[in-house]
Amino acid sequence: MTEKSSYTIDVQVETRFVPDQSKPGDNRYVFAYTVTLRNAGEMPARLLARRWMITDANGKVEEVTSEGVVGEQPWMRPGDDFEYTSGAVLETPVGTMGGSYRMLADDGTEFEAPIPTFTLSIPRTLH
Repeated sequence: MTEKSSYTIDVQVETRFVPDQSKPGDNRYVFAYTVTLRNAGEMPARLLARRWMITDANGKVEEVTSEGVVGEQPWMRPGDDFEYTSGAVLETPVGTMGGSYRMLADDGTEFEAPIPTFTLSIPRTLH
């Protein structure tokens, strides 16, 4: 049994611009993102904490850490999915987010589940 096959969390992210909460004239761009986590490993695991690195188009970087996600610390059996929606506010119409989740497997092993970097962009900004 390899570590990767025992402790693997797949992360998928979908984003959308939220125009009714944004104020471009005030450099306020609001984005929602929906994350789907899937336990693709062989061991049940609980999400303990998250760490995001949010970067806007001016190069401003904000690190956000917290216990759990949206007030929860989901426990997932192999094959289980957990989905949640949250948001981010940028000062520019384009930015990126990425980071990791700190996970605890049922056998006591802590591991990181990487969150691939993704783009936040208002419609028709990027091709």
